[in-house]
Amino acid sequence: MTAFASNLGPNHAPDLGSDLGPDPASRRGPDLGTIWGVGLGPGDPELMSVKADRLLREARHVAFFRKAGREGQARRIIDGMLRADVSEIAMEYPVTTEIPLSDPRYNELLSAFYEESAARLRALSQAGEEVVVVSEGDPFFYGSFMHLHSRLSATCPVEVVPAITGMSAAWAATGAPITWGDDVLSTLMGTLPEAELVDHMQRADALVVMKIGRNIDKIRRALKQAGRYDAAWLVEYAAMPGETVQRLSEAEDKITPYFSIIVVHGQGRRP
Repeated sequence: MTAFASNLGPNHAPDLGSDLGPDPASRRGPDLGTIWGVGLGPGDPELMSVKADRLLREARHVAFFRKAGREGQARRIIDGMLRADVSEIAMEYPVTTEIPLSDPRYNELLSAFYEESAARLRALSQAGEEVVVVSEGDPFFYGSFMHLHSRLSATCPVEVVPAITGMSAAWAATGAPITWGDDVLSTLMGTLPEAELVDHMQRADALVVMKIGRNIDKIRRALKQAGRYDAAWLVEYAAMPGETVQRLSEAEDKITPYFSIIVVHGQGRRP
């Protein structure tokens, strides 16, 4: 196997086309290789789609995101699936939690990282090579692949393979339906301001809270203010080794790992 790590950013709206010129697809050469954004699902390889499995086993180039110095969860999921001569492209985030999200440097560093990552993949596409970029969960659901897609889709053929999300695995792990009848489900990021969390929690019937980590105390306060705390479940490592499920109220002193999701089930109309 060959491998290289690249210190290759902010949200850019995808190019959906305009009336200012030809469709982006018409500007692509005929011999460009496809860049595949492949969702791996929540963590259990058996929950991966048949198409994702096939693309991975056939791929000559496989790219994945990770923290510097770490193997990366996406790479762990596909361990043992790749061909012997695969070229592995490890795209290492320049920042994780070292710089606050509100600091302008955070977006600047990430933007440069995604631009460099996209340039690396674009060069392979222009050489006629196909690349499989793997994503935990679904590529278009809060995934890093979105930032590559917005930078590549106007100049390269890009295809997305959807997948089961981590939150689907989390509510399945609780053994209860997340929504009934006309229930409204809200997916919230723990990074939101506390007042916004409370507002959404009060208006929705069912809740999924992601990006918990160091936001756990704020999330607990918001759930209590919204009157939803006693109904909240904490799921760690859903569909992965070490999966745990417990009421959030019973995990008061627990430090939540990165792969944690909070679930509040809807109780709506049913026959």
